[in-house]
Amino acid sequence: MGKEMTAWERVQTARDSHRPYASDYISRIFDGFLELHGDRLYGDDRAVIGGIASLDQQYVTVIGQQKGRTTKENRYRNFGMMKPEGYRKALRLMKQAEKFRRPIILFVDTPGAFCGVEAEERGQGEAIARNLFEMAGITVPILTIVIGEGGSGGALALAMGNEVWMLENSVYSILSPEGFAAILWKDAKRAEEAADVMKITAARLQEFGIIEKVIPEPEPVDVEKMEAIVEILKAEIRNFLERYQEKRADEIVEERYRRFREMGAPQLQ
Repeated sequence: MGKEMTAWERVQTARDSHRPYASDYISRIFDGFLELHGDRLYGDDRAVIGGIASLDQQYVTVIGQQKGRTTKENRYRNFGMMKPEGYRKALRLMKQAEKFRRPIILFVDTPGAFCGVEAEERGQGEAIARNLFEMAGITVPILTIVIGEGGSGGALALAMGNEVWMLENSVYSILSPEGFAAILWKDAKRAEEAADVMKITAARLQEFGIIEKVIPEPEPVDVEKMEAIVEILKAEIRNFLERYQEKRADEIVEERYRRFREMGAPQLQ
């Protein structure tokens, strides 16, 4: 790619509207995607899509946070920011996957959970916490792939996986660089500086042991040129599914537990 991109340049790339979204990856990687709707409690959240699909005739449950490209689409998808019913919908599909012994593949791409009044009224914090609690004990393998923005608890609620991967130009952080700069320095205009301080790029997070794998982007991927990335992801997902095919339910849960208990431990010593 020539000159190494800065952290802020990767943030901007991760937010690019020409970047592939969850639906683009799902339609190209998997076959026969059947979308399912609703949380069985309140309603359907269009900021998340999920359902059943297959890869090499193996059925999986696929869930992804979905943004829009136009203003109209973004309003329809709430800019990829899930509400409580979205997290409960995702959890419903994950529990269904567990019942039928289907592996779970999650695509993360959100600036964060929706913070509107109605989301708080319907229990946003509880919904995110419930996902983390329940996902920790799910007995089928869970793979999370950050494909764009991985913002705050909104991303973490779909990232309690046995493995977490990131595309090279994606980011994963506790909050946006703008928010970080506003809190730390009382100046959101220092977002570029904050992006570097926060260590939110795929390469840095792999160094810290936060993620297992970085999917290379020889050049920033866009929806018109995503064939190479799709083939890489297909091969890597196949390998993941093969590695977990013979594992017992208790082994899968124990590995996930150890992953989060030991995360970043070498850097803290």
